[in-house]
Amino acid sequence: MNDYLRIERVIRYLDEAHTKQPDLEGLADYVGLSPFHFHRLFSAWAGISPKDFLQCLTLSHAKAMLRQGESVMSAALTAGLSGPGRLHDLCVSLEAASPGEMKSGGAGWTLVAGYVDTHFGRCLVAESPRGVCHLAFVEPGDDAAAWEALVVSWPGARLHRDDAHVQGLAERIFISPGRMDSGPALRAFVRGTAFQVRVWRALLQIPRGALVSYGHLAALLGQPGAARAVGGAVGKNPLALLIPCHRVIRETGAVGDYRWGRLRKRAIMVWESRTAFDVDSAAKREIVGIDPSSAATRDGK
Repeated sequence: MNDYLRIERVIRYLDEAHTKQPDLEGLADYVGLSPFHFHRLFSAWAGISPKDFLQCLTLSHAKAMLRQGESVMSAALTAGLSGPGRLHDLCVSLEAASPGEMKSGGAGWTLVAGYVDTHFGRCLVAESPRGVCHLAFVEPGDDAAAWEALVVSWPGARLHRDDAHVQGLAERIFISPGRMDSGPALRAFVRGTAFQVRVWRALLQIPRGALVSYGHLAALLGQPGAARAVGGAVGKNPLALLIPCHRVIRETGAVGDYRWGRLRKRAIMVWESRTAFDVDSAAKREIVGIDPSSAATRDGK
C-alpha cells in the first residue's frame, strides 16, 4: 500500500469515526503502523500533524476556508484581475481550442503521454503541442482503461509514451504548498464550450488554501442563477489539480462530489490548506473554531 492509499484510508475512517476523536494510536493501528512511523509518514505527506489534519476535516474549517475564498476572489475581481493573466500560484497559461481543433480530435498532433505516481495516487498525463491536455487520476489496476479513455478523447492524435517527460511535468504540477515555481508558465490546452472555458479560467483565480461555492462562482461570472450550470462545467474539467475544481464546494461547507473521488478531493483540500496552519496553536484553534480544551487539540492526538 502506497502513502496516498494510507491517507485515503485514514480519511474514510475519520468520516466514520470523527465524533469519537480517534487518537494517534487508533489511527496508526487502523493503517497497520506503529504510532511513531504513522506520525512520521503522515507529517511528511501532509506537512501537518494528524491532529491538525483532523481539525482541517471539520465542517467549521471548510466554512472558514469558503468565506476566505469568497473574500479573496471578490477582491481580485474588483481589482480587475479576473482575466486569464490572473492565474493561481502554479502560473498556468490556459489556451482554448478553436472550433476546428475541437472537431479534429488532435489530427496531425503527437501527444506525449505517460503515467506518474503523485502525492494523490497514480496519474495519466498527456501533453499536446499547445500544452497539457489531459490529467486524470488512475485507480490501481486501471492503467489500460485510462489509456483507452485518452485514445477516445483524442482519436485523431498519435500517442507517444514517455513516463520520464511526464515525471518532469508532474514535479511542477504537484508542487508543494508554500513553494514557488520559478520556471516558465505551465501551458494548459482545453477543449470545451465557451461557458466551460470561462468557468475553468475562473477556477484558476482561486488561491491555494481557499474555497468558493458553486453559487458564488456563478455570481462572479455574472450569472448568479447558473450555479447548476457552473457545477456541470466544473465536473467536466479535463485537467485534475492543474485546473483546481477541487476548490469548489457546496454553500453549506460540504465537500460535494469530485470527478476523481470525494476522498481524494478532501485530501487535496487539506494538503493545500496546510499553509493556514503555519501559525501558533492559538491561531489554529481560532481558524477552525475548536475549543482549546477539547480532546482533539491535545498534543499528539
